[in-house]
Amino acid sequence: MSYHQVSFIEMRIIGCLMEKEVTTPDQYPLSVNALLNACNQKSNRDPVTQLTELDVQDALDALVSRGLVTEINASSSRVSKYQHRFCNTEFSDLQWSPAETAVVCLLFVRGAQTPGELRSRSGRLHNFASREEVEAALLSLQSKTGGPYVCPLPKEPGKREQRYQECFCSDSERPDVTTASSASATVATEEYTQQLEAKVQALEAHIQTLNARIQALENAHGL
Repeated sequence: MSYHQVSFIEMRIIGCLMEKEVTTPDQYPLSVNALLNACNQKSNRDPVTQLTELDVQDALDALVSRGLVTEINASSSRVSKYQHRFCNTEFSDLQWSPAETAVVCLLFVRGAQTPGELRSRSGRLHNFASREEVEAALLSLQSKTGGPYVCPLPKEPGKREQRYQECFCSDSERPDVTTASSASATVATEEYTQQLEAKVQALEAHIQTLNARIQALENAHGL
């Protein structure tokens, strides 16, 4: 594995550290628990994960050993905290603009995206004035010395925009998002079917109760 190549979990951790450094600087660096919560967020993450504390700690240890993350032991706290040295530090050869950093961070935590999606999801990471600015950042990341750091994916049928993917995580390490999405859709369909069946059963029981009452009234009046 090269210096910059990372596993999926390592990529998620670095992306979260990059994100929180910008969006919540008062809470950065992050403890293992805070980083675990950041990795498993249900919003602004794709795919949504259920990593364990052990998963995160093992990945952190690997990143620390390669100099991509550093452990901070503050005298005022008994809890170790972590900050990335992945980019834009004196320890890294990856020096990116705020726009380029935002793009890579978003690709790390949300997977492959179109320029339009990157712009709409940049939030507090960077204020992109236009989609053209996103495309300029993507082009720069493709052409930088030592790169490419992002690459375009084949255009999907019926889609207007092309998606882009980071070049740090090997394909074998990436989760099968399509399979995960299909599984989620199957679960959702099954839950919906169960809800419909429960409603039908409740309606049938209600109808039986009404029929019994009608029959009782008819009997009482000799009908």
